[in-house]
Amino acid sequence: MTVLYEINTAVWMGELSGRYGRRVTLGEVPGEAWDEIALPGVDTVWLMGVWERSPAGLRIALRDEALRNSFRAALPDVTEADIAGSPYCVRDYVVDASFGGTEGLAEARAELAARGLRLILDFVPNHIAPDHPWVTRHPDRLIHGTADDLSRTPGDFIESDGRILARGRDPFFPPWPDVVQLNAFGDALRTATVDTLVSIGDQADGVRCDMAMLLMNDVFAKTWGDRAGPVPAEDFWPYVLPRVRERHPDLLFVAEAYWDLERALQQQGFDHCYDKRLYDRLLHEDADSVRAHLGADLTYQRGLVRFLENHDEPRAAAALPGARGRAAAVAVATLPGATLWHEGQFEGRRVRPPVFLARRPQEPVDEPLRAFHHRLLTAAAAVRRGEWRPLVPTGRPDDDTHRGLLAWTWTHADARHLVVVNHCGRPARARLSLPWDDLAGREHRLTDLLTSQTYDRDGGELTDPGLFVALEAWQTHVLEVG
Repeated sequence: MTVLYEINTAVWMGELSGRYGRRVTLGEVPGEAWDEIALPGVDTVWLMGVWERSPAGLRIALRDEALRNSFRAALPDVTEADIAGSPYCVRDYVVDASFGGTEGLAEARAELAARGLRLILDFVPNHIAPDHPWVTRHPDRLIHGTADDLSRTPGDFIESDGRILARGRDPFFPPWPDVVQLNAFGDALRTATVDTLVSIGDQADGVRCDMAMLLMNDVFAKTWGDRAGPVPAEDFWPYVLPRVRERHPDLLFVAEAYWDLERALQQQGFDHCYDKRLYDRLLHEDADSVRAHLGADLTYQRGLVRFLENHDEPRAAAALPGARGRAAAVAVATLPGATLWHEGQFEGRRVRPPVFLARRPQEPVDEPLRAFHHRLLTAAAAVRRGEWRPLVPTGRPDDDTHRGLLAWTWTHADARHLVVVNHCGRPARARLSLPWDDLAGREHRLTDLLTSQTYDRDGGELTDPGLFVALEAWQTHVLEVG
């Protein structure tokens, strides 16, 4: 099962350069630095933001007071030298020269492959920078406006190369100020998207598609109406993805997805889609809500990406501090589907720097938290094999604390595991009837892979009435059943 590790390339390159006292590019990363990200269970590294950033977009960002305020909030001593521009305002799909260009990326991919790791890169299908070559060479790939549009709603349109172009947007928020909108309904863009993704596939093992749902016919039509032209008979991704896979059949496609469109995007060809719903439930809702989410069919769940943070979300150490964050981490690490970890998450970083910044503040490392995550990664790699099955905790009529528990098993030919998470702020007690029918007749040792603590239990009891568990608030078990 895919385990992704996201790295902010610009920040990482800058910190490595400071660490080694010389400019470091992707082709010059010391082996020990690659070894540090080859963590147990991680099989895919997402180098976020390798493409050439836009000078025009950077100028817009530097004039935007709201953006500048966000930069100062994250990095109080920020200077203009720290502001690199947005990695999602792409000037061209060429590796930025400051990162070592195409050759540097190829060397990085080889170093990752030598450690058994795949490389995944970004693709931004919805918009491009106002100085992207397509603006002048292929304006038919863009959504256009008029001089009246620009005069009436200057925040929605921008003049570039003598043309009035719509700024990129999603339907629920104001437009992004530094990008122009591509036309998902145009044949020219669809063909160009295939070519771009084939080129990315020549350089990487997977693609993370930014805001992938914005290109779906229904969403795009609601966002742009008549400006986009007639709705094509075929949806965007079912047109694009099979054509890319003709050249790169094993290319991994991950969709950033919201608005409960994950299943639809899976059906349109994506291997994995963000599980934002689980993220929200773990942060804001109770165990019953999480349990209901995990009742979805297994094929769908295998196509989800479980996460507690990424470059768009608050740092987990800030949003889910202490034991609650550790409990949530156990949940996302041991569920079916892909798992996404974010560089700095294990160390307890609390500041989420805007993606425009190439430098972040120094923060102390939370050594116990880092040690916990490394144990969890190792445990999850051992656990997530074979058949996954959710369990329903039961309790006494006068004790409803069992409702705060989440539990599931993994069954493999040579291993059995049980995961229990107390997803509430009070102690919880329950019985868990284990699904293995050959337990009776002998004693079994249950070993917690996170703490090494052991429990000896009678096999008959494990099935009926079930294993008794009692966990303090936000406590967990990751048990190997021997």
